[in-house]
Amino acid sequence: MSGVWKFKNGVLRLVENPASEQSSTMRRKALLYIPTNELIASYSSLEQKLAGLGWERYFEEPELLQFHRPSCIDLISLPRDFSRFRSMHMYDIVVKNRDFFRVVDA
Repeated sequence: MSGVWKFKNGVLRLVENPASEQSSTMRRKALLYIPTNELIASYSSLEQKLAGLGWERYFEEPELLQFHRPSCIDLISLPRDFSRFRSMHMYDIVVKNRDFFRVVDA
């Protein structure tokens, strides 16, 4: 018998593949645009929303999509491939746009 013994809610049990169990309990996150209650599903959609809030594309770094506001020093940096868009990127957007975005379970 191989695996990991886990103790949960007073019960001890053997988990044979702990990595697969952990990934099944983790929920994917999504970025929600609050004014329209719309989940962001692409960078083009996100870019439209950010442009409406005063963010401009910054073209200095070719490997990243970057947005900045001319009125402040904030910078949002995202991976060019949307499939690599993770919750840490979502929370960065939320912190810089508190009233317009929220991270939710997908």
